[in-house]
Amino acid sequence: MNLHISKSKNSESFYVAKSYVKANGSTTSAIVRKLGTLDKLLLEHGPTRDDVIAWAKNEVKMETEKFKEERQTKTVQITFHADRQMDYDQQKFFRGGYLFLQSIYYSLQLNKICRKLKNKYKFQYDINAVLSDLVYARVLEPASKRSSLKIASEFLERPSYELHDIYRALDVLGHECDLIQSEVYKNSNFMINRNDKVLYYDCSNYYFEIEQEDGDKKYGKSKEHRPNPIIQMGLFMDGDGIPLAFSTFPGNANEQTSLKPLEKKVLDEFGCQKFIYCSDAGLASEEIRSFNHMGQRAFIVTQSIKKLPAEEKAWALDLKGFKRVSDDMPVDISEIPEDDTSLYYKDEPYTTKKLHQRLIITYSPKYALYQKTIRNKQVERAEKMVGTGKPKKNRKNPNDPARFIGTVATTKDGKTADIHSYLDKDKIESEAQYDGLYAVCTDLLDDDVCDILKVSEGRWQIEECFRIMKTDFSARPVYLQDENRIKAHFLICFLALLFYRLLERKMDNKYTCETILETLKAMNFAEIQEQGFMPLYKREKITDDLHNVCNFRTDYQFITKSQMKTIQKKSKGRE
Repeated sequence: MNLHISKSKNSESFYVAKSYVKANGSTTSAIVRKLGTLDKLLLEHGPTRDDVIAWAKNEVKMETEKFKEERQTKTVQITFHADRQMDYDQQKFFRGGYLFLQSIYYSLQLNKICRKLKNKYKFQYDINAVLSDLVYARVLEPASKRSSLKIASEFLERPSYELHDIYRALDVLGHECDLIQSEVYKNSNFMINRNDKVLYYDCSNYYFEIEQEDGDKKYGKSKEHRPNPIIQMGLFMDGDGIPLAFSTFPGNANEQTSLKPLEKKVLDEFGCQKFIYCSDAGLASEEIRSFNHMGQRAFIVTQSIKKLPAEEKAWALDLKGFKRVSDDMPVDISEIPEDDTSLYYKDEPYTTKKLHQRLIITYSPKYALYQKTIRNKQVERAEKMVGTGKPKKNRKNPNDPARFIGTVATTKDGKTADIHSYLDKDKIESEAQYDGLYAVCTDLLDDDVCDILKVSEGRWQIEECFRIMKTDFSARPVYLQDENRIKAHFLICFLALLFYRLLERKMDNKYTCETILETLKAMNFAEIQEQGFMPLYKREKITDDLHNVCNFRTDYQFITKSQMKTIQKKSKGRE
């Protein structure tokens, strides 16, 4: 509201006026209330013109406060005409779930990082808008970069860039990938207390829709068993399951060689110096353990019992010497019932060529029963295969039932007459002795077993991170060819995962990934007669929690355009 004064030849009039934006974007004003002419107002609020103006400004202030109060409970009347057709090319549907991701984006100060990049490279397009929209689209409806632009055009804030700007931005984002990761990590510490005292590491691979190798896209062992070239990704995650850093490397490279470069980057650029390295046995070679034994670092890694030296292996398989984890009570695990739910352990010093370690063997009756049940089903399938004649063995699959089938050849006149198959019971018994057993190695020689096992058990979260990226955020297949743009693609997937994890953490981990993503995707709006927006989603407990943690609300029956602009500002941390 503002004071409007109109002067004519013989009089001067005072009004309360309101400014507003028309549908075409231009600004105009409307008279809300006429206060009167100067001659009449001098009699009541004089004696001078300054006294009248002071009174009029106070009236404007009261009208403004009244308007704000009424706006919260205002009834909006909108007329629809059953005999009038819709206008051409008028968008009615808008996606609003990105607003909650936008709250995370600006809390991580990615807009400031993009400003630094713009100042460095002197480009004209809005890299902040490009990066933010690509991350939001990756969460809400993962698709190609071209399709992501179409999805972003349905956001309440439409894109200010073209498709060619996206590909230009990808070149920059890929080149500055390491800088963005380190800056985001530092800024995330202002949002939450990062648990960087434990770092989990794992690798996965992603296939390309191409037939020939090119650059880092090499033929390798694909987790999807596809014949396409792949690229590998190494990922560090903190102790709370929140992504920390990633790197990519050629598809035909040994994954163990990927750790040192990324860990050195975490040490030098992230400022993480004291932490416990945790991984599975595939990323726990003697060299990796030695590397994480230096400085203020330590390691807790999975150990393959089958690959232990003979003496340690015999000790691990011996059923004697176990204690219950909860109270250290000695237990003979051969006498434990199958439905026991406790966890048991035994440990001893374990010295290799380079390190003095601690070997911990755990036994879980619940896990033993699970392994036994699975194997029994495989044995049944193996028996059926023996009955059919010559079973085919898939050497690539370690769970192939055919591994329990042995063969014996009969000879006649010095030549092989026939090959007979049989069920190899020795093989079955050999596998059964490992049921329920699990091994962990660490250089924490004096720490409590419960604390060590708790850290080791957290590895499932990094496997879930890769599952979310591949399944929910469709990080594969990859269609890009340029190396920098490929890095940018994985940066976008990494940021999408980070945003999701932070949002999940802010809501106290109360909801599953599926529930959170479905809710965000459903939070859409319909524009009504260019007057405002009507929510199209169902209000639930999770929508209340989303609004509470992001400090704005979109769950009103009707939201005026000015209110929506205020919501957009709040999602960016601007009041």
